[in-house]
Amino acid sequence: MFSSLRSRLLASFAIVISVVLVTSAVTLLLFVARSNLAARLELRSTAARLLQRPDLELNRPGLFDELVARVDENIGMRTLIVGRDGAVLADSRASQFPELRPVRLIPVDPLKEVFTIRDVDGKEWLYTGRRVDSGVALLILQARQPFRQLIGSPISAELLRSLAQAGTVALVLSLLLAILISRSVASPLSKISDAARQLADGKQITLRPEGPAEVRLLGEVFNEMSARVLASQQSQRDFVANVSHELKTPLTSVQGFAQAILDGTANTPESQRDAAQVIFDESGRMQRMVFDLLDLAKLDAGTADLQMQPVKLDLLLQAVVERFSPQSKQANVLLTFSSGDLPTVIGDGDRLSQVFNNLVDNAIKHTPPNGQVQLTAEVDSERVAVSVRDTGAGIPVDELPRIFERFYQIDKSRRGGPAHGSGLGLAIANQIVLAHHGEMVARSASGKGSEFLVYLPFSPQPGEALKSSS
Repeated sequence: MFSSLRSRLLASFAIVISVVLVTSAVTLLLFVARSNLAARLELRSTAARLLQRPDLELNRPGLFDELVARVDENIGMRTLIVGRDGAVLADSRASQFPELRPVRLIPVDPLKEVFTIRDVDGKEWLYTGRRVDSGVALLILQARQPFRQLIGSPISAELLRSLAQAGTVALVLSLLLAILISRSVASPLSKISDAARQLADGKQITLRPEGPAEVRLLGEVFNEMSARVLASQQSQRDFVANVSHELKTPLTSVQGFAQAILDGTANTPESQRDAAQVIFDESGRMQRMVFDLLDLAKLDAGTADLQMQPVKLDLLLQAVVERFSPQSKQANVLLTFSSGDLPTVIGDGDRLSQVFNNLVDNAIKHTPPNGQVQLTAEVDSERVAVSVRDTGAGIPVDELPRIFERFYQIDKSRRGGPAHGSGLGLAIANQIVLAHHGEMVARSASGKGSEFLVYLPFSPQPGEALKSSS
């Protein structure tokens, strides 16, 4: 019945208003019953007129009975005269009602004070009055009405009628307000729901956030989610296309040379050896690609086998430089290394070597003869910053955001020809750095060379020191 947000808002507003009205009505009735408002008002009004009359002979005790009878006949209310000690000296209706208990409080201002007294049977009476110079006091009394009579009294009926009218108006206004609020909330939510259905169908949807702040925030988060989902879908499509493309060339070579051996085209020992060598090389290339993909999948899932232990980063980087010195000399590229006093970091030494091997190898390959590759390391705040800078052609600015995507490669002039890798090296290196709670940043300008920065924390994240292969 109340499955939609709009119906629940309407119902909640109606329930709240109804509860407030019922609570107000019950509170008002209890107040009327407790205070005997009508009786008190009538008692005050009568006392204000009566007690200001100058003909009240309260200084003649012998005429007290006659005086209270005359006042009772005039105003129609029980009238008393009490002494200084509160004892009743005269009672206009002593023969009709039980005897009153001694009066303990003598009012002095009939326009403000109304008190309660009980008779010997426990019935309550409201009274007010005035004390005179002789010490006695003239009191007028009115019986306190039972609750049922109060509910049916004209003043109670008028109060309840006014409350019902005000409550009806408040209920109508609250329902109208609830409709407006529900529309402002439900309408944007409905648009988000429709957009989610379209997103599930593969359509690109961008919402214009509207409605309350929380709903606008939901719309902004939906837009972010939509962009990420579409990017993920595109990445999956690119991944399948790239894997197919990267495997197509070696498989074609393997199939072609295998067929040459089978059909006798390669009919000499030398040609057969060449064919077998091509098959061996291409199968090794496919094997490396498969292993790289498995590594990348494990790093993405956080299940990679990382042997975390203290690593002297300066020694590790020096070993990288020594490993690539022959390659840099052969390419006529100057490879230099400089570092300050580096702290020990916690990490997997083999994996970190893989990162810097990839960066230095790429830098040498993309640097023309007589160029330079600089490997530097220094302390940056609470991290170690390792920089690999080359003087090559650089990376176009519009391609930098995609440089760490798997299989992504720059054009052939930047790649260095078809013998270059599959485009997984930087993606794997970036994931290794992230697994060490670090960060990798690429900076470049076309024609001005490139710089890759690797930031590694001094100490591991909580629990990282305990992480090992499992």
